[in-house]
Amino acid sequence: MSAAHPENWPVVVVKGGGDEELLRDIKTLLAAAEESDGNPSISEQTLVTLRAADTGSHSVLTLALYAPEEDSDPATAQDLAGFAVVVDEADGTGVLEIAVHPSYRNQGVADRLVGTLKSSRGFDGLRAWSHGNHEAAAVLAARYGYGPVRELWKMRLTTAAAELPDVVLPDGVALRAFVPGKDEDAWLAANRAAFAHHPEQGSMTRADLEARMEEPWFDPAGFLLAEDREGQLLGFHWTKVHPRHGSHPAIGEVYVVGVTPAAQGMGLGKALTVAGIRHLQQQGLHAVMLYTDADNAPAVSLYRGLGFTRWDVDVMYGPLAGR
Repeated sequence: MSAAHPENWPVVVVKGGGDEELLRDIKTLLAAAEESDGNPSISEQTLVTLRAADTGSHSVLTLALYAPEEDSDPATAQDLAGFAVVVDEADGTGVLEIAVHPSYRNQGVADRLVGTLKSSRGFDGLRAWSHGNHEAAAVLAARYGYGPVRELWKMRLTTAAAELPDVVLPDGVALRAFVPGKDEDAWLAANRAAFAHHPEQGSMTRADLEARMEEPWFDPAGFLLAEDREGQLLGFHWTKVHPRHGSHPAIGEVYVVGVTPAAQGMGLGKALTVAGIRHLQQQGLHAVMLYTDADNAPAVSLYRGLGFTRWDVDVMYGPLAGR
């Protein structure tokens, strides 16, 4: 085969995070892919893990496929055509995410990455995300005996048309903004309690939180905390603003809403959600989006009642029984 085929392009294998040169190439690819798709190609937590020199309890494996310049030797590869990242847990399970540069799609890049992954790590305990549920991802998953095991909906509310209900906070509960340097430990404890059974959110660490606080989008004024009269943290609504990206306008996000078990049944979740959306409306944003599991019926019902509609979907693939 010629060097023009991905099967002849060099694959760089990197274990662990903190590789600045690779991270720079990954960010360039992700920016091009998001401009093309309107969706991020990998999860925020995966990007946080890749940035960290110390990945904690996670084991990270990155496969990077570089495309050589036309008519050149593969060793002189210039562009990152695609990459695959596996974040493994201590129990042997792992999550795979793949991104392919728009200029190199439909050329077998993802096939090469998955084939290399199969021969190196293997698929034991592995599940895979498809952000935006691209048709090509579904075809690739089926080829290796994988099928959908989880749906994460992206829902959107057009703020200009939103008529939010008048919702009051429970008696004795007040809202205030997150204070960096003061509220980290209390928030982490409340987050763990609120999301004890959530596969991603409930496992957030101090390092994960601090990494997000260092992001340009972080704004403590949009990180709302609900406290009782004794100062006990009962719940929170962390909002986020995605800045304008190429042709895509800025958009707000209901980043995470959590209520501790002690405050369940008070109507606090809805009150926090509305308060955060109103905060985002005050920023002049044209729309607000959020993620929620498709099978979380109470959450889907709440968001639909506020005017959110399904916008897009991320699908997690896992091995099918008998394959």
